[in-house]
Amino acid sequence: MTEPNSRRTPSSAAVHDLAGIVKTNDVRGVAGEEFTVEIARAFGAAFADFLDDPELIVAHDMRLSSPELSRAVIEGAVRRGAIVADGGLSSTDQLYCASGLHRAAGVMITASHNPAADNGMKLCLPGARPVGRDTGLDEIRRGAEAYLEAGEIPTHGEGRSEGIDTLADYAATLHELVPLTGTRRLRVVVDAASAMAGHTAPAVLGVLPQIELIELHFELDGSFPHHPADPLRPENLVDLQNAVLREGADLGLAFDGDADRCVVLDENGVPVPPSAITALIAQREIARARAAGEERPAVIANLVSSRHVAEAVREAGGEPVRTPVGHALIKAIMAERNAVFGGEHSAHYYFRDFFFADSGMLAALHVLAALSESDAPFSAVVAAHDPYAASGEINRRVDDAAAARDRVRDHMAALPGARIDDLDGLTVEHWDQELAAEDRWWFSLRSSHTEALLRLNVEAEREITMIRLRDEILALVHEDDLVEGATPGTVSGTVPGLAVGSAESSSDGAGAVGTSEASDREGAGSMVLAAGASGADVPSWVRAILRCPDCGGELRDVERAMQCSSCTRVHPVEGGIPVLIAGRQQEPTAQEPARS
Repeated sequence: MTEPNSRRTPSSAAVHDLAGIVKTNDVRGVAGEEFTVEIARAFGAAFADFLDDPELIVAHDMRLSSPELSRAVIEGAVRRGAIVADGGLSSTDQLYCASGLHRAAGVMITASHNPAADNGMKLCLPGARPVGRDTGLDEIRRGAEAYLEAGEIPTHGEGRSEGIDTLADYAATLHELVPLTGTRRLRVVVDAASAMAGHTAPAVLGVLPQIELIELHFELDGSFPHHPADPLRPENLVDLQNAVLREGADLGLAFDGDADRCVVLDENGVPVPPSAITALIAQREIARARAAGEERPAVIANLVSSRHVAEAVREAGGEPVRTPVGHALIKAIMAERNAVFGGEHSAHYYFRDFFFADSGMLAALHVLAALSESDAPFSAVVAAHDPYAASGEINRRVDDAAAARDRVRDHMAALPGARIDDLDGLTVEHWDQELAAEDRWWFSLRSSHTEALLRLNVEAEREITMIRLRDEILALVHEDDLVEGATPGTVSGTVPGLAVGSAESSSDGAGAVGTSEASDREGAGSMVLAAGASGADVPSWVRAILRCPDCGGELRDVERAMQCSSCTRVHPVEGGIPVLIAGRQQEPTAQEPARS
């Protein structure tokens, strides 16, 4: 009844180009400037044209511009004959749930974790099936451009709108999927960031007898008065970390703006890597599916998830499936493989029984259920699921991403035992059981779909190996800059194990605060002398990747030596060559610099 129908999409040589706000998986732009009421109305009409006998549920988040933009989408769809249910305030996974339960298409007005001035849309077909650039979003964009060019939206059919309340059904669905059967009572702090978890958490978590819900920033305020609603950025977790420690809580949960992503903090206020949460939930879902008679349930994880995820899936009797990064793509592969669960490094979690859609709140219920069934603190519950050292996602601005990636590829191709593949960028794996622990590592280097960025994720069995490899790759990425003496491109990253939100992960735009390598070196201490004081006569790209052999820390120039900025150990320079031998203990003083 509501399948795509491209025949009705208007055709026109549109001069209103909306390509700039149509991302891989959604629409986003500055509200009132790039994404206006007129554009929203045109998208509503074009989406209705894209469907046969369209029935839509339209909902919105708490952003200041969202109610007006939601009304505009409804107006456009109604003009084209759609029957629209106005869901009002909603989280994105609440809208997906309604789409699945009512077998209706959906439009969610939100810009997720983007700044307060932004807004946008996420679209889905009946059953919460995703609409991305390759599955209809570009066609819908062209229809919207045609309406804007024509200056009007002709009336077609007999459309109408009516209200619908989806919150109660959403809460009931989640409770049915993950009942809390443990007897342990949990103190849980939830930071809603003044966003949609303040709407959904009381209905889902606040009614559970096992949960003492401690609310933090639950007032809905699209200006985000306390901090941005992006839990992948470390500075946005500070309020929650403090509250977890102050309240003696068992757990902390941080949600993004539309509450479809959830970051978990343990009882010490330490963020738990999303890959560890993926492994934990995967084993629970595999056990449930196997108990129901499924022989080898499939679990999806994107290629930058921890190696441990696949290990945990196999251990539980499941089949790990590795995918490129991308919200719409992961949902499609989940449906194709009938996967019981899927996880991304960006804290998106997908569930077969939730219409293959993602839900941060459903993931939170799994975490709470696992903890309620244990007597241990959550740090102990997840310790086994975080065995490796990870860099977190590091973003670098580059002029020529392909050339930088090729330099890394050529360098790694000469390494015996390295396995290279090209699924969504460059992945290199050097990890076999016969290798020594310090030689086991892998990394992914892929381009952003929306910016001139390379995204690097490194994981190794030993932290010193991860640090060495991370710095070696970054030096290769910026080899041209280093040779020319320029400052390398911007670095941005996250709490280790957390990934910067990106368009490929159904988020767009903001990563963590960027810092240049030059600013990283400022304030290293009064003993830092001018570059070259050590007398190290090595190429600049080699100099950039040298690290202390004892701890992996960065080396700084002192007189005729190089000193570790972390453990303070000193390594002499002899004949222009740094002598990096583990175990050197001498520490120079300001009066008597280290000598060879």
